[in-house]
Amino acid sequence: MSISSRFSVGIHILSLLEINKEGTNSSQFIANSVNTNPVVIRKIMGMLKKAGLVTVNPGIAGATPSRSLAEITLFDVYKAVEAVNENELFSIHENPNPDCLVGKSLQGAIEPIFNMAQLALEKVLQGITIKDVVDSLKSGNKVC
Repeated sequence: MSISSRFSVGIHILSLLEINKEGTNSSQFIANSVNTNPVVIRKIMGMLKKAGLVTVNPGIAGATPSRSLAEITLFDVYKAVEAVNENELFSIHENPNPDCLVGKSLQGAIEPIFNMAQLALEKVLQGITIKDVVDSLKSGNKVC
């Protein structure tokens, strides 16, 4: 299993809203930047709106972050777009052979390790804001 691409698209949307804050941020414009269908953008924008990360102005092709980008962490986006289910970043195969030493014991041995790894990832995401991403973009990387 991998983290859903909704996560990177959510970061893309929030970053673009800042970079293009003087422009018109229609779902078509954002979709062109992401290189996807506007329906995908509207779905993810709905998730970001529900999480309180963006304010959407329907009909006038406008959306803005609901709060300062310095207050929106990557973890906020990760949770908003349901990048993974709770404690399911790593999948463990089902129905191993219960008559095998490894088959009957592996899940119990690796599940705590997988949970710690997911918590470590989430802790890193809590320390990085959308402002950090935008600042990185503005420092010389090509945008759009």
